[in-house]
Amino acid sequence: MNLKKLKASVGPGPLITAAFIGPGTVTVCTLAGIRFDFTLLWALALSVIATVFLQELSGRLGIVTRMDLSQLVRNRTNNTWSRYFIMGLILLAIGIGNAAYQSGNITGTYLGLGIFIDLPTWNLGPFTIQSGNLLIGLFAAGLLWTGNYKRLERILVGLVILMSIAFSIAAALTKPNISALLQGFVPTFSSEKLPTIVALIGTTVVPYNLFLYASLVQKQWTKEEELPSMRQDLWISIVLGGIVSMAILVAGVANPVQELETAQDIAKGLTGIFGNFGTYLMGFGLMAAGLTSSLTAPLAAGLVICGIFGWNQNIQSTAMRLSMGTILFLGILFSSFGIKPVTLITLAQLANGILLPLISGWLLWMSTKKELLGAHALSSQGILFGVFIWAITLVLGIKSFGAAVGWF
Repeated sequence: MNLKKLKASVGPGPLITAAFIGPGTVTVCTLAGIRFDFTLLWALALSVIATVFLQELSGRLGIVTRMDLSQLVRNRTNNTWSRYFIMGLILLAIGIGNAAYQSGNITGTYLGLGIFIDLPTWNLGPFTIQSGNLLIGLFAAGLLWTGNYKRLERILVGLVILMSIAFSIAAALTKPNISALLQGFVPTFSSEKLPTIVALIGTTVVPYNLFLYASLVQKQWTKEEELPSMRQDLWISIVLGGIVSMAILVAGVANPVQELETAQDIAKGLTGIFGNFGTYLMGFGLMAAGLTSSLTAPLAAGLVICGIFGWNQNIQSTAMRLSMGTILFLGILFSSFGIKPVTLITLAQLANGILLPLISGWLLWMSTKKELLGAHALSSQGILFGVFIWAITLVLGIKSFGAAVGWF
């Protein structure tokens, strides 16, 4: 494939990579390496396959129907009660959830930046303001407010490439045992590993990315004949994201820190392994991971909110700016004042626990409909594989729901 064809095949896929590799992914992958060496690399490989499959269904529906998932839920769910129940869950899980998680994205960005520079904390009477978080939040708001989708896409693609290079070099500097690394792709199970396996898959299979991709593919491709380009876009982007996650895990194996108080400990813990250079690489990677998620979370939430209510989804529209602005404002508020939005996160976990298996099952079901997709409907083999992937999302959903209600 020449460079021109490669460029034509790369669409919004890198934005999906940008969205799922955030501070949470960096922390989970590092802890997996610290606790279990290379033995859970297979779980990341499985998560890549599951993500490509679900995102491909999302992209296929977006291109063929010219609607994103929130619009399809609103327009194609016949039962009124089912429609409103699913729409309410989507708004709760993705609208409120992204507002809560945005705080972590902004904080994670500053933790990476904190490796290079320490910005002041301002005391204003009873209030303490983290200036670094505030400035990063305002920077993200400025980029989104411009309403220039192409510029935003280029920034995110650039950050993903730089982040990939940073984490890959950091992993290579640890000089991993290649034989042990390859053995990590052979599945191994134990009750001790199960929560980490679920967390690794859960950081990659992200519900709001399904909505995000179905909306964004319509800007890149307009004809069914372009479906192969969409699939290439996903494979290139998500496999790259999986390699980045694996690189973080590999670097985690060499990390002597057993408990991570903050994501910043990931970078500082490696100073003794490969000096300040490697620490700066990990710090930059963490900063880029947080910033990319800080940009995609409000964008995805805005598209979902506007799609559910039937509002204009153009990034420059008043409805989109208000929706994204609300998510950003709450994220900036929580992070700048050090507020922990525990209630919102718990609500988001509850909603995600129900939404993930529900929306993936609905996505699978819609993808079998010949009256909707025609020749592009799922084959019998695709349905069988889809049921396997759905079972994974069911486990993830139960885990998320259980964590929220305190079962485990």
